[in-house]
Amino acid sequence: MFSLPASILAFFYSITNSYSLAIAMVTLIVMAIITPLTLKSTKSMLEMQRVQPEMKRLQQQYRNDRQKLNEEMMKLYSEHKVNPLATCLPMLAQMPVFFIMFRLIHGLTQEASPADVQNVFETTGRTIEVGTFAPKYVDHGTKLYESLVGKTQIDSFGLDLSQTPKDVMTSSFGRGIIYALLVVVLAVLYWLQQRQIASRAAVNPTMSASQQKLMQYMPVAFAGFQLFFPTGLVVYYLTQTVLRIGQQAYITKRFYGHDESLGRQAQRAGQEARDLSEKDKKAGKSGGSPSAGTSSGRRPARAIGRPRASPPRASRPPAGRARARPSPTSRPTRAPTNRRRANRRRASHATGRPKPASSSNAKARPTPKREAAQDKGRSNAGSTRHPKPKKK
Repeated sequence: MFSLPASILAFFYSITNSYSLAIAMVTLIVMAIITPLTLKSTKSMLEMQRVQPEMKRLQQQYRNDRQKLNEEMMKLYSEHKVNPLATCLPMLAQMPVFFIMFRLIHGLTQEASPADVQNVFETTGRTIEVGTFAPKYVDHGTKLYESLVGKTQIDSFGLDLSQTPKDVMTSSFGRGIIYALLVVVLAVLYWLQQRQIASRAAVNPTMSASQQKLMQYMPVAFAGFQLFFPTGLVVYYLTQTVLRIGQQAYITKRFYGHDESLGRQAQRAGQEARDLSEKDKKAGKSGGSPSAGTSSGRRPARAIGRPRASPPRASRPPAGRARARPSPTSRPTRAPTNRRRANRRRASHATGRPKPASSSNAKARPTPKREAAQDKGRSNAGSTRHPKPKKK
């Protein structure tokens, strides 16, 4: 996996006899491979922006039918020959390149262990010390290997490409200023590159002002992480950013050169899509129907502040009468008979309790079960109880 890029780097070093120039030539090869993917990604992104009004109309029309919406969206993509995944191609291609370059530089500057010292002596006949370089991934017969084996630095234009700017600034601040300036130059180049993209996106309504600021300054913050990477990797990113600035200039001229170009059409379509979104939001706030029609099945919005109609309450009994308790049995409550009234009257005379007044404010009649219990208690209280004789 790392042998091929190491052999390419060794080839360019044999031509230039400079580590920095060899890394720059490798960067040029990588950018030559990535540039077609970047152009294809940019064209696909502009095509997506150009069909945004149609996408908005489909989303409003089939907002309650997810399956139908997906079918119509796929049909729209096929009609306009749009691939949403094509916008991710450059990013997916750059991630393994960064990992390969990082591992390659670390492999070229690997410190020799006692086993590596023995291995170098057996293969090349050279004696090196522990802690010096024992390069990996590169052929032992190349000029790059011969220049690095047994060394402790990768000198190029007065810089040690094997050390990180942070380590150099920690050991010697005066010497580390040059390394820090490299990181500052990289941040400025990042800013210029994003300024080119922002000049095209300034009239793009699909990107807000805060998003534009974030996209403009996020790569500048990424440049600060280069303080912890080897300086050889900083040289790689410096060269790549310079090439990207030229690449963005070509994209601007090709896709935004005149009014009928793809980029200008995408900008006008984006403005139309944004107007549709704002119109839909205003219709939703005012309680009206959306701009796509009333066939979507949405309920009309309820006016804010209007109380909901409460269900009618059950009729209450008059103030003078208490609500009768429900019967414990399923049979309806029966009115007391004349015999029961006479028994109740006799029990009241026997206990000395007055007869309840028959007024409109009288209490509610008790249930049959409670009435029977009361009658039984009153009859027991009025009768004379005799103790039963004990059995002999």
